[in-house]
Amino acid sequence: MALQFEILKTIGKTRRGRLHTKHGIVNTPAFMPVGTCGTVKAMMPESVASTGAEILLGNTYHLMLRPGADLVAKMGGLHKFMNWDKPILTDSGGFQVMSLTGLRKLTEEGVTFRSHVDGKKFFLSPEESMSIQYKLDSNITMALDECTPFPATHEQALKSMQMSMRWARRSRDAFIDRDGYGIFGIQQGSVFKDLRAESAQKLREIGFDGYAIGGLAVGEGQDKMFEVLDYAPQMLPEDKPRYLMGVGRPDDIVGAVLRGVDMFDCVMPTRSGRTAQAFTAYGPVNIRNARHREDPRPLEAGCDCPLCTHYSRAYIHHLQKCNEVLAVMLLTWHNIRYYQRLMQGLRNAIETNTLQAFAEDFYRKQATGDIEEI
Repeated sequence: MALQFEILKTIGKTRRGRLHTKHGIVNTPAFMPVGTCGTVKAMMPESVASTGAEILLGNTYHLMLRPGADLVAKMGGLHKFMNWDKPILTDSGGFQVMSLTGLRKLTEEGVTFRSHVDGKKFFLSPEESMSIQYKLDSNITMALDECTPFPATHEQALKSMQMSMRWARRSRDAFIDRDGYGIFGIQQGSVFKDLRAESAQKLREIGFDGYAIGGLAVGEGQDKMFEVLDYAPQMLPEDKPRYLMGVGRPDDIVGAVLRGVDMFDCVMPTRSGRTAQAFTAYGPVNIRNARHREDPRPLEAGCDCPLCTHYSRAYIHHLQKCNEVLAVMLLTWHNIRYYQRLMQGLRNAIETNTLQAFAEDFYRKQATGDIEEI
């Protein structure tokens, strides 16, 4: 058997599911912390697991550069190499096709990259991406695609999508089926409904273990993203997991879950931890602000992360002012824990038929903003 996905309950478009892999179960809706180079920045894998995260994301492009897929395979695969015994999903490198425009050449055969590390040339084809992800031993392999930039004309998006679908076929053909592992196809088509429909149909014909919605969160804005998500998830098979790539902010995630998405990833909680921003039930908090200098309160009342249970806002503000690494570690830990608490709250709300009340409470608190009174 490949990956198994069971839907436990639905409310409208929203789904509560369970994804079974060789390295464990992923409860959905789920958020994947990003471990691009085989590590979640400023966190030990054991610490990430303690936040409630059940799956991590790694990146094919970065790992093929350093330390190289052959070395990871020699070390027993990415799980053993980084001491993470839970599931791993690996991005195919397709996002770099878009984001590293000045360092790559795109052809029908694949992409020639010039490494941003040392300038060395690499070639990434669908077949090579599958080979690298196999060596990494990722439970969920992503098909190689071109992430269509925004804005794009209908003609540009059509051409990009059709090549991604040809690459999807080649990726599926090169993928090695085995128990507890699977491959996801990626829907493209920018913000054009007819192209999204064509992409979904082609992916269905190929047949994948799961389906991602790509080409969003690339500058189109939340309103346009939600407009696409009003129809895109329902174009994909109902009995397979749906993964919205690179999203996002907490309100993006709640809105996408309500529209039928099961899985998410984003660098935001870790990147924000390195820039003094914390996510809370009452919106983001910039701990650098002077108002926190003499504030004895925890960052977020009710949060069970180490930062909130052991330290004050005044202390974390002090650490930030002194550029202490501990500030980054604690803020990152809190942010990942916040995201996992959000996902657990969504799962509980679906199970208990309280999803509407949960969403209303979430948006009300986010609109209220962080309470400043001590």
